[in-house]
Amino acid sequence: MRRYRLYQVDAFTQQKFRGNPAGVVPDAQGLDVVQMQAIAREMNCSETAFIFPSQGPGYDIVLRYFTPTAEVPGCGHATIAAHYIRAKELGLVVGTRVRTLTRSGILPVEITWEHGDYKILLIQGRPEFGRLLQEDERRTLLRALGLRYEETLLENYPVQIVSLGQARILLGIRSRSTLNRLAPDIETLHNLSKRLGCHGCFVFTFDPEVSEILTWGRMFAPAMGISEDPVSGNAHGPLGAYLVRHRLVPVEGDGFHFTGYQGEVLRRWGQVDVFVYHPAGVLDWVQVGGHAVTVFQAEITL
Repeated sequence: MRRYRLYQVDAFTQQKFRGNPAGVVPDAQGLDVVQMQAIAREMNCSETAFIFPSQGPGYDIVLRYFTPTAEVPGCGHATIAAHYIRAKELGLVVGTRVRTLTRSGILPVEITWEHGDYKILLIQGRPEFGRLLQEDERRTLLRALGLRYEETLLENYPVQIVSLGQARILLGIRSRSTLNRLAPDIETLHNLSKRLGCHGCFVFTFDPEVSEILTWGRMFAPAMGISEDPVSGNAHGPLGAYLVRHRLVPVEGDGFHFTGYQGEVLRRWGQVDVFVYHPAGVLDWVQVGGHAVTVFQAEITL
């Protein structure tokens, strides 16, 4: 029998009961797949992250991610949560870089400090731009989201699939009020996502009255068993790459930085900082970052 520490952490926020909750087991050595799946099912967060020590020189730790029903290759908010807890437990020095081995590859993570606490930055890698949706697919998507007219879409913002490990449809609409009124048909959206080979749809808009926030979004991922994701790093990274690729934002120097806001309808407000590295006009990699806060800590004996 062994005791394991267990946390629930809200990521992309510094306030409890906001952002996106994740479970974290900071020292999972000794747990097998069946036990990890059982813990994730008991936690009932969208993902629970399990931290293992390195077994080789090319990386520093191993992260494994489980939903309540299956292991998945990666998860942005659970990565933020796991590294936040690890930094707190170990008292890591600001600027520490952690090479994190996941099923998706090695993920570079940096530990920073802002607003009196740790802030976690992770490089998602180089984006992949999929195809633009055809007219019939756009109509199906609009119908699934409860949008009646294409006039609700932002002009010159193509509806496109973009991936940084997990493919999303990106859809820009004209107003924040329309965004907040969306009531998607989950079954139709699930079927369309499966047909297009993606995990869901990230709908975004702008609100010029709020200067410190560039985008407002909602992420629907029924193909992953998530009707609506409160705050998604894996959606904001592709969005940043998309905005730069299509020259929809000004890029100065080596890249473009913005803050995206999500979770308003679910009352789990959170924000994601995004940096798109774009030296000499070449879109190289995308970094997302955010804060986290511990909601509770427990122990389990197995």
